[in-house]
Amino acid sequence: MISLFSGAMGLDLGLEATGRFEVLACVEKERSFCDTIRANHAAGRLHPNLKIYEGDITNFDPLAILQECGLKPGEVDLVVGGPPCQSFSTAGRRAGVQDPRGTLLWEYLRFIEAIRPKFFIMENVRGLLSAALRHRPIAERKGLPLEADELPGSVVRLFAEDLQKIPGSPYHMDCFEVNAVNYGAPQLRERAIFIGNRFNTAVDFPDPTHGPQVPDNVRTLFDEPKLLKPWKTLGDAIAHLNDPGSLIMDFSPRKKGFLALVPPGSNWRSLPVEVQQESMGRAWFAKGGRSGWWRRLSYDLPCPTLVTMPNHASTSLCHPEEVRALSLKEYAAIQEFPTDWEFRGKVQQQYAQIGNAVPVRLGEVAGEVVAKEMDRLAALDWKRSGKEAKEYRVVYVQSHVRTRQWFRKGETVVWNDGQENDHAAYEAPQTLRRTSAM
Repeated sequence: MISLFSGAMGLDLGLEATGRFEVLACVEKERSFCDTIRANHAAGRLHPNLKIYEGDITNFDPLAILQECGLKPGEVDLVVGGPPCQSFSTAGRRAGVQDPRGTLLWEYLRFIEAIRPKFFIMENVRGLLSAALRHRPIAERKGLPLEADELPGSVVRLFAEDLQKIPGSPYHMDCFEVNAVNYGAPQLRERAIFIGNRFNTAVDFPDPTHGPQVPDNVRTLFDEPKLLKPWKTLGDAIAHLNDPGSLIMDFSPRKKGFLALVPPGSNWRSLPVEVQQESMGRAWFAKGGRSGWWRRLSYDLPCPTLVTMPNHASTSLCHPEEVRALSLKEYAAIQEFPTDWEFRGKVQQQYAQIGNAVPVRLGEVAGEVVAKEMDRLAALDWKRSGKEAKEYRVVYVQSHVRTRQWFRKGETVVWNDGQENDHAAYEAPQTLRRTSAM
C-alpha cells in the first residue's frame, strides 16, 4: 500500500496489523511527523525499502513515486490516507471550501486517478459528510433558500461525482460512520471511513463488537440484541502503566487549582457556582457543549476523544487520580500504538501526532474489511461487477454514543469508579445501522 498524509501512521499500523498489507511509500508534510516515521523505519519497525516523501503533497508526482517503488498504475493494492480535516470539523467554526478542487481532498483524488489502486481507504472527521462547498452566514440568509453548493453534504457529493469521472473503470465508494469504541478501542472517537474500489463492488463495515453494558432493568430497542463485549475503558489502557513517562503537556498552576476541587468522574459542575463563573468566564453562560470544562476522567469509562492539547480548560483530559494531564505515553496507549513506537519532535508536536492519528484498532478493522473483499475478488479473477451502482452509500453504524449524565434535575452527577453508576450510565443505542444515499 501507499500512504498519504501519513502522520504518526496510526491508520497504517492498523492495516499492517492484519498481516495483509505493507507500506511501500508514505507522503507527509510535517518534519516532526516524518522524523517519527524515519526513527521507526531505522529501528526496523517498517518495511525495509519504505520510501518517505517529506513535503507538500501538491509538489509530488504520483507516477514518479510509483516508478521509484518499482510499480505501474493499477499494481498497487491499496492507497490510504486522511486529508487534514480541521475545516470540516463540527467542533469549531465551519467555513466553505470555496475552490474544492484546490483542497487536499482533491489532491487525494489526484493520486487515486494516477495510481489506480485496486482499493482505497480515506478517513476523515464525521463533519465532512455534512460540510458545504460554500458557507453563507445565517445573518445573510434572510429566509432565502440555500443554493446547491451551500447545501449540507455538497463537498462529499462533488467529490463522489469527480471520482466517477476518472477515465477507465470508475470507482465505487461506500462511506461508513463509525465509532472506534464500538470495535474495542478504549476511546470514544467518531470517524467517517470511505472505502473505494475499481471493481464496482460494495463492501460492508461490520456491526459493533463492543458496547455499553445496559442494566438488566433497562430494555433495549432490539428484540434480540447481540451479546457485545464491554467497552474497553481508560483503565484498560493506562491503569497498568507503572511509569507514565516524563513527557506531559501539563496544566498551569492556576488550572490545577480548579481541577484539584473536582472529584474524578466529574467536571465544572462540581465546583461552587462562584468558582464556575470565575474560572469559565463567558463560557459559563453558554448552552451545551461544556462537558469538557475542568473534566477529570474515569478509569471505568472509555476515554473521551483525544485532542492535540490535553491541557485546555474547555477540553481538559485530567488524570483520574492525579491532578495532571494525560501523559504522552498514556496518549499513545489509548490510541493503541505499539509500546515500542517512537515519536519525534517537540512535546506539543508529539501530542499532535498522537491526537490526530486514526486509532490503530480502527485501521485494523478497516483493513480486515478490504482484505476479505480482495480475497473474494481474487477468487473471481478480479472480474468487475457488471451492475453499475446508481448512488454511493453512506452507512451509519451506531457511531453516535449517547452521552453519560453530568447534570440532572438540578444535581451534579459524578461517575464513581468501582461503584454502581446506573444513574449516570450511557443510554442504550437508538439506531444500529442506517443507509442513505450520498
